[in-house]
Order: sequence, then C-alpha cells, then structure tokens
Amino acid sequence: MTETLIWIAVALFAIGLYLSWTAGRLDRLHARIDAARAALDAQLLRRASVAQELATSGILDPAASIVLYQAAHAARQAEEEHREVAESELSQALRAVFGEPEQMEAVRAAPGGDEAADELAAAVRRVPMARRFHNDAVRAARALRRHRKVRWFRLAGHAPFPMAFEMDDEPPVALADRPA
Repeated sequence: MTETLIWIAVALFAIGLYLSWTAGRLDRLHARIDAARAALDAQLLRRASVAQELATSGILDPAASIVLYQAAHAARQAEEEHREVAESELSQALRAVFGEPEQMEAVRAAPGGDEAADELAAAVRRVPMARRFHNDAVRAARALRRHRKVRWFRLAGHAPFPMAFEMDDEPPVALADRPA
C-alpha cells in the first residue's frame, strides 16, 4: 500500500514537473512574441518615418512626394486592426515611387540624397526580417498551444491567441539589392 502511494506521488510529481516546464516554455514563447512584435513595430515606424522624411525633402517630384507622404502618414497613424493594410499600402507606394532605378539615381544625385537613399534601403530591408522573426515566434507558440495538454490544463492562462502579422513587404527593385 505504501509503495503504491509512493509511486503515485512520484508519477504526480513528474506530471506536475512536466506541466510546469511546458507552461514555462509557453511563457517564454509569449515573451519572445512580445519582443519580436516590438522590434517589428520599431522597424515599421522607422520605414514610415524615413519615407515621410524623403517625401518632404523636396528631392522627389511632387506627385511621388504626395503618394509617398500619404502612404507613410497613413501607416504611422493606422489603428491596430488596420495596420497590416496601411503597411502594405506603404510598400506598394514605395514600389510605385522607386520601381525604376532612375528615380533612385535622381535621389542619390541630390544633396544629402545618398544618405537618405541608404537609410530608406536599410529600413525597407529590415521590415521583412522583423516580420519573419515575429511570425516564426507566433507559429511556434500556436503549435504548442494546439497540444491537448496545454488546452486541458489551461497552461496558456489568459494570454490572447497569437496572431501573425501579414503584409505586403516586397521591396522596390531599386532598394532591394543595396548594401547597408
């Protein structure tokens, strides 16, 4: 009888230890999602800010400046539920303005244009990487949260179900291959 109780206690302890480890892993994944989302937000803000600066610098032609400024402003001011669409529209505006290498050469020829073009190219390249890191963390957390043990024992607590950030982040041809 005593031996059976000891084995039951050991089994319950092992199960408890495993569930605790799983809950800790899930907590670390949620922290990783939060950090990746903050990094993504910073990169998106940087891209919109650089695009807005370039649009107001007077280097671009007036039509391109208006298109770029409006898209960058909309991306910076978008509410969370409309953010993906606004950021996709900024990507499309960047491709429309910098779709031809001649436009980028005109920017580079202007005083201070070289620095502005390099800064924009770096910002445009960092957004897909930040989005990929965020979506990878979301994918890992979702996979763990789908397990029965996580659902049955409510190991996720009250954390919201993680959502991926889906947007069009294809860089313009003129900015895609520039070294940082």
